[in-house]
This record gives sequence, structure tokens and C-alpha cells, in this order.
Amino acid sequence: MSVALQALFGPRLSSAEAVRLQHGRDESPFPTTPPDAVVFCETTEEVAAVVRLAAEHRVPVIPYGAGSSLEGQLLAVQGGVSIDLSRMTRILRIAAEDLTATVQAGVTREQLNAELRSLGLFFPVDPGANASIGGMAATRASGTNAVRYGTMRENVLALTVVTGRGEVVRTGTRARKSAAGYDLTRLFVGSEGTLGVMTEITVRLYPLPEAVSAAVCHFADVASAVRATIQTIQLGVPIARCELLDVNAVRAVNRQSGLALREAPMLLMEFHGSPAGVKEQAEAVQAIAAELGGEDFEWASTPEERSRLWAARHRAYFAGLQQHPGTRSVTTDTCVPISHLAEIVEASVADAEASGLPYYIVGHVGDGNFHLAYLVKDGDAAERATAEAMSERMVRLAIALEGSCSGEHGIGLHKIGFLEEEAGPGGIALMRAIKQALDPLDILNPGKIFLR
Repeated sequence: MSVALQALFGPRLSSAEAVRLQHGRDESPFPTTPPDAVVFCETTEEVAAVVRLAAEHRVPVIPYGAGSSLEGQLLAVQGGVSIDLSRMTRILRIAAEDLTATVQAGVTREQLNAELRSLGLFFPVDPGANASIGGMAATRASGTNAVRYGTMRENVLALTVVTGRGEVVRTGTRARKSAAGYDLTRLFVGSEGTLGVMTEITVRLYPLPEAVSAAVCHFADVASAVRATIQTIQLGVPIARCELLDVNAVRAVNRQSGLALREAPMLLMEFHGSPAGVKEQAEAVQAIAAELGGEDFEWASTPEERSRLWAARHRAYFAGLQQHPGTRSVTTDTCVPISHLAEIVEASVADAEASGLPYYIVGHVGDGNFHLAYLVKDGDAAERATAEAMSERMVRLAIALEGSCSGEHGIGLHKIGFLEEEAGPGGIALMRAIKQALDPLDILNPGKIFLR
């Protein structure tokens, strides 16, 4: 197979150790597991050629985007070939009148939004990292705007996908809805590269809001901040973003980003709409926050102030690590019905405090999703075991509260057991049947989501 790949790709095929190591690690706590080779593809046809060769030789293939996944999705646990899509950066079509764009899988969200800005449009899904659109579709990403604009599930309209046999299929259309047959697009979105390699994605766009305003509000404890969020959502306030940072996260972003935020649990909020609508939304939230002890309600109305705040929030992951040199993050997320959010956050905070491990919490709490990062000394098996035990308790509580083991990180290697609990034997059996139908040789990112 290597000879055939060399003939097709020349210098775009690499078996260099440094390249392989780069493609065998992500932001998960798992050890680096490199592929045997890396192919840098530039077209759908090239991806199909790689997969056909892999099928012929029964060699695993692992799609690779920006490398920012958190649950081990990129690790080549059975060896094989990493298909790097980062050179597939063409924006194929922007249909401003239809509010859609079609892009190659390697286009990043920041690249797309830079292209859209002059048209008065934007793509709202914002997981924080400058992830590729293909990777975001593969993990069903969401992020800070999901409470108003939804996740990748709601914002992907159509796909071009290479199946496990190397066939190129197209799913969906640019129409906003369809009642035609099975919803294959949603089947591939969130499949983490186990059902096909997505090479082109058509997404929804939105007009830039007429007015945008951001605000921060501090609380005495995390529970009060969460309850303010719950009341805001239950009252139907159309808030665009509502992010929670606990005191540890605020302290970390202050130090890394040179901010002077009060070091207390904080909600970072954003409001979109007309000037009058934004003012009305903000006043409603301010009143709710005040009833729950919210203080220091501060506005950031200029684009520069807003950008600085959100840049600090997006850097919270690395800011937390920098406060504790020599640690790695065991990061987990869950999503629960909004009425149970305070319960699970309070229980998880108490557990983390009792452990003695450094930790921080951030969360897209407007849609019931939050993240807890336990910081453990690199290579310390006892601390890693403590963190994993707390993660397990948090996730099991989420499932017991009729929530999900992952709101946006996905399953990868880390949450295979939890998915089995959440989906049950019947659900897992159905997933296995779908995997067998679309990837009968089990070459597409094998060993992820569930064990065959």
C-alpha cells in the first residue's frame, strides 16, 4: 500500500516520526499513539483513493483536522494511515441570498467568518478552538452560541462523504428542510470519522445582528450563577451566549490575558438583536441576577472589549494548565436538562473540592452543558485515577438525571463505557449494525465510540 500511496501523493505522504507523532496526539490525557503514515489530501477524489487502497489492504484510516479533540478521537490505536484534511481549505460557494456556504472540510470557523464578514453574515457555531468545519461536524460541536443558534446538528445541511468502501456519497441539499428518506446528513454528523470521511460541508449562515452587547456579572457561588442562568432560560429571554466561569477559571484567565475581573464565579453573557431588543434582554437578565445576589454587572459594548473578553474565555483551557505547570487536563463534559443543572454542578464542585486536585469549571450553561477540568501531574497514576473516578461520578449522575455523557466533546476512547450506559444494549446494537453496513471492514477510525 505504501508504494501505491507514494506514487499518488509523492511528498504529501509522510512517515517521518515528527509528523506521525503530531498526528497521534490530541488534547486528551491519553498517551501519544501515532499512525504508520500521514497523507495530506487536497480533494475528495484523493481521500476516496486513500480509502479504497486502505479497504483493499484492510488498513485503518483516521481523519485528521485541527487536532483539538478532547476524548482521543485522533489516536491511531490500531495503527494505519492518518488522512490530514488541513489542506482542504477552499470555500467552494457562498450563497448569501440563501444563507448557506459550502466549504471543504479543512476550512476553519475563523477562516469562514473572515470571508463572510464583508457580506454581513456569520457562521455561529463556536467551540472555542479554531477548529476545522469538518472536525466540528464529525464531533457534533456546539460551543458558546449554541443556546441561541444551535449546534452543528442544526447547522449542517448537506455533506460530501467518502464511505468505508471508498465511494463518494452526497447527503442532504441546500434547502432548509426535507422529508425525503432517511436523514443521512444527521447520521454522519457526530460519527467521529467512524462511518465516513467528510470532505465537503454545507452549513447555515446568519445575518450579523444589528446590535451586540456583552456583560459580566459576579456571584457569591457557582450555584447562584447557575440558578440565574436557569431562570433566564425558563423566562424565554433570547440570550445569545451565557458562559459560566468558576473562581479558578476567572483567576487563570486574569493572569494569562491581563484582565482585572473580580475573582469570583462569573457569568459572561452576550445579547444579539436590535438596539431596543438588546437593551430589553439585558435589563431582564440584570434583574434576575440581582435577585440571586449578582453583583458588578459590567458592560462591554465595543467590539474590542467584547473580543478581549471572549478571547480570554476561549483561552481558559490553556490558561488553567499554565497555572499548574507540569499537569495535564482530564477534561469531561456533560449536558443535563436545564432544571437539573444546579444539582449536578453543585455535586461536582463538592467532589472536586474534597479531592484536593486543582480544577476549574467553564460551561455553556445556557443549554445545560458544562465542562470540568481536573489538573493532574503528568505521569502521576494516582492523581489520574482520582480524576477519572470523579469524572465517572459526574457522568453517571448526568445520565441518572436524564442527561447525556457528553454535550459536545464526543465519545472517542474516553467515554465508550458511558455511551453504553446511556444508549443501552438496544441502542448500541443498532449503532453496531449501522457501522457494519457503512464500514464492513472496520477500517474507519476503529476502536472509537464503541468496541466492535
